[in-house]
Amino acid sequence: MNPVKVGIAGLGTVGSGTVNVLQRNAQEIARRVGRPIEIAHIGARRDNPDCDISGVRLSRDIFAVATDPDVDILVELIGGTDTARELVLTAIRNGKHIVTANKALIAEHGNEIFHAAHENGVDVAFEAAVAGGIPILKSLGEGLAANHINWVAGIINGTGNYILTEMEQGGRAFVDVLKEAQELGYAEADPTFDVEGVDAAHKLTIIASIAFGIPLQFSKVYMEGIGRITIEDVKSAAQFGYRIKHLGIARDTGNGIELRVHPTLIPIETMLSAVNGVMNAVMIDGDAVGPTMYYGAGAGAEPTASAVVADIIEMGRALTVDHEERVPYLGFHADQMSDERILTIDDVSCGFYLRLHVQDKPGVLADITRILSDNRISIEAMVQKETEEGLVPIVMMTHKVLEGDMNAALAKIAALDTVDKDIMRIRVETLDA
Repeated sequence: MNPVKVGIAGLGTVGSGTVNVLQRNAQEIARRVGRPIEIAHIGARRDNPDCDISGVRLSRDIFAVATDPDVDILVELIGGTDTARELVLTAIRNGKHIVTANKALIAEHGNEIFHAAHENGVDVAFEAAVAGGIPILKSLGEGLAANHINWVAGIINGTGNYILTEMEQGGRAFVDVLKEAQELGYAEADPTFDVEGVDAAHKLTIIASIAFGIPLQFSKVYMEGIGRITIEDVKSAAQFGYRIKHLGIARDTGNGIELRVHPTLIPIETMLSAVNGVMNAVMIDGDAVGPTMYYGAGAGAEPTASAVVADIIEMGRALTVDHEERVPYLGFHADQMSDERILTIDDVSCGFYLRLHVQDKPGVLADITRILSDNRISIEAMVQKETEEGLVPIVMMTHKVLEGDMNAALAKIAALDTVDKDIMRIRVETLDA
């Protein structure tokens, strides 16, 4: 049979890894597809010494790949959103199937891209956009397709997980570990996307759409970063039997969908709490299968290339199948997507960890507990620590409470003259431990 001809746009870390995997495993890939996969055209502004592209057509204009009549599948690995969106839409108009590792592109423009692909009878695959080499999207969309998904919770940003792991194990402050992460190449010079949760929110948007059959809605994801986490919080969490992880959480409450990324206390005995360093892991709870967990490298040249090439293989197999008979882009057919509402963070219910610094005066604790009680908040555990610079640190855990009630209570507590305004609160999830 004629080979499947692939065009690759972008020859950075993932692009070079994709070339290497396609070349190294060419024989086995051909056995899986039933015909060879051939790199026909590469578009890149510069060469990459980490891969051998001798004999492959090379263009400095990536759009030449999108319009090349010999290319069956365009692999978009340039990153970003604006140029990538234009490139992908151009390729779709020219009848190319799309494989991408670009989570921001799918999360922010996926609805438009899928509509264009449907109109032109081509497919879009994006397994590598979430959790690198972990086949989490295929697991959700196909392996667990018989289940009603109750919730998904994941460590889906390796940089944030590395920072929290080093803070716990090394007893070092956030700023010091972040600097080290940048020196090691785990964090960018501008680490905002990683430490503030934007990267994880892009990925959670995609996960939730496949889990619950809802349109991609990145703008409705609640995001909170890890920059305010202190060593005091890490140690206090451990005293209560928890670890702090930066989680992406999507949950079907029956009254709407929760979409949130934030630091979270989770019990030490949960599998997710043992995931350290730059590794990723995702837990999925289905009504039939129960809780399952998927663990592995969430980034890197060849782990991500593993998912990219798997999509190319799947696309190659499907080229002879009628478009309407292929697996839908988001696991559900476009006319069957749910319009279930996305809850605001004020509508979310969970337990809370609170850290306050108060003046060492009679009646202060009584004022705080009264305000909590007035707002329907009950305390599960509380520890008063040694006085620091005239202030007494108080750490407490609450039972599950509506976020809006907690916000109201904390606003009143912060207004007390006897309480330092810098109140730390972190949400608590048991993940059915």
